[in-house]
Amino acid sequence: MTKVTQTLLAAACAAMVATAGLAEVKVGMITTLSGGGAGLGIDVRDGFMLAVEQSGRDDIEVVIEDDQRKPDIAVQLADKMVQSEKVDVLTGIIFSNLAMAVIPSVTAQGKFYLSPNAGPSALAGKGCHPNYFNVAWQNDNLHEAAGAYANTAGYGNSFILAPNYPAGQDALTGYKRTYQGELAGEIYTQLGQTDYAAEIAQIRASGADSVFFFLPGGMGISFLKQYADSAVGLPVVGPAFSFDQGILQAVGDAALGVVNTSQWNKDIDNPTNAAFVEAFQAKYDRLPSLYASQGFDTARLLISAMEKADVADVDAFRAALKAAEFDSTRGDFAFGLNQHPIQTIYAREVVKEGDVFTNKIIGVALENHADAYAAECKM
Repeated sequence: MTKVTQTLLAAACAAMVATAGLAEVKVGMITTLSGGGAGLGIDVRDGFMLAVEQSGRDDIEVVIEDDQRKPDIAVQLADKMVQSEKVDVLTGIIFSNLAMAVIPSVTAQGKFYLSPNAGPSALAGKGCHPNYFNVAWQNDNLHEAAGAYANTAGYGNSFILAPNYPAGQDALTGYKRTYQGELAGEIYTQLGQTDYAAEIAQIRASGADSVFFFLPGGMGISFLKQYADSAVGLPVVGPAFSFDQGILQAVGDAALGVVNTSQWNKDIDNPTNAAFVEAFQAKYDRLPSLYASQGFDTARLLISAMEKADVADVDAFRAALKAAEFDSTRGDFAFGLNQHPIQTIYAREVVKEGDVFTNKIIGVALENHADAYAAECKM
């Protein structure tokens, strides 16, 4: 063996040892993996990890923890990840009350937070931060699109309801921002509520011509089944959160024909999305959901930044994230001034394909839509 060959082998071995050691970027994923919202967190996790696996990189370490949908647990986990685990980037939170408890603290400590879901208005406007990026949407967005769709559908007297927490408040605010008709009623329900008999009775007596609701996870399943059984019969409009892939199988026929709004669907026609849907289904034996696509795009954003900058160079890494030079499942992707997406939001209809309930795009609700809080963000 020549000296040159020995030197090259030594260098290669050294490089392999270096890359097999400490990860260059350590990600802390705090998400909901148990209880009523577990399906949402599982989908975000699985989408994120699929993108990491496809990248072929061995310089990303992901530490995953279950927040149990409890703000105090989420705060404890975030403190552990920042102080003990020494993560560089955090992600994963599904629910906005947990996001409000965690994100301001971790960004103030110099960590990056990439949200794959929760987008509370308080963090999009005056509470924005240079280290906080939302890859999904600002909370109001899909509800604004639902209001816009209700106008085109000719609804003039909607009854609206949502849980009483930050995302629920943003939901009704968003719907009312674009909806041009009257309100037959407006209710805030309890977070985690499963019995909606009283609310359905109010809808029946209200004189409404339509219903808009935001009830994510198990709440939406309970409401839709009870609403269908009630035979109230008014048309329903909602955001994708209550009509997403995992939820639809539990709701069944009660969801057929309902129009809902989303920035993503499995039939968005671009190569990245087609490949993502195929790969996700092959790996996990189920169709991807909205949440899975958001987890996937979040990891793709992170990887795109890693290709341009070292996470230790905070300014350069932040600029690389802001550039968002990655192929998204949604097609073209760009951040607004407050580091929330500017994007098209679609109207989808619940259909049945074989034995599977799913959604198909039927039109555009809002095109190249930015959130209403960006002007309040001073960065």
